[in-house]
Amino acid sequence: MEVFTPRSLEEALRLKAEQPSAVPIEGGTDVMVELNFDRARPEALLNLNEVAELRGWSRDNGLLRLGASLTYTEAMAAPLSEQLPALAEASRTVGSPQIRNRGTLGGNLGTASPAGDALPPLLVEAAEVELSSVRGVRTLALEDFLVGPKRNALEADELITAVLVQPSGARQTFMKVGPRNAMVIAVCSLAVSVDQERSELRAAYGSAGPVTGLVTAPLDEVDSFPERVAEAASPIDDVRGSARYRRHALRVLAERGLQRCLT
Repeated sequence: MEVFTPRSLEEALRLKAEQPSAVPIEGGTDVMVELNFDRARPEALLNLNEVAELRGWSRDNGLLRLGASLTYTEAMAAPLSEQLPALAEASRTVGSPQIRNRGTLGGNLGTASPAGDALPPLLVEAAEVELSSVRGVRTLALEDFLVGPKRNALEADELITAVLVQPSGARQTFMKVGPRNAMVIAVCSLAVSVDQERSELRAAYGSAGPVTGLVTAPLDEVDSFPERVAEAASPIDDVRGSARYRRHALRVLAERGLQRCLT
């Protein structure tokens, strides 16, 4: 297995174009698990740790640009946590301090797991994903980027370079259900947003369908919203929980999330 370590985004995109099968790696919290359990054996890895253009976040006329290398620890810190509180809450539930220090938004998006903790908070905020290649840059709505379980809309020569979010300013929260509070894949998760200005309710669920799903409704339908969220999901039975339990849990999480956001 070869490991390529570009020193700039331009070099990284060139290498990805030349070696389209190379698997990007930064924190490695997902990729290394696949390698260690021999579930994947790529011909090459593209180490992005030295690409400064992917780090940090910035703001331009209210639009937040979150670099693909932004870690969960960074997402938890002010002032970014004040702009995207549900993302900060979700980041606090991820793994251990070591994993939060290494895991990145770009990695969570690239893995495209239905259980990805960062995905529901980004989905309720109508985030877009910035994809770059030697051919240029394009953006996709997050809901269009996620196309199936652990499948996304990346072309073979593209890299995830950023997430673009226009903070709504709405009250929002994130919760998940699991056998314990840390170091666990969610049985189900839910981000809830109550936008009084737009008179809109938004909820995005994880681990309850092939992809992270979004549910919206007018504010005056708040009483029926938890049931709508539960009905919209398409969970399965597996070792972590039954479909019936997941629907029940989503209903409860939606009720609690609305209480948090409306009080």
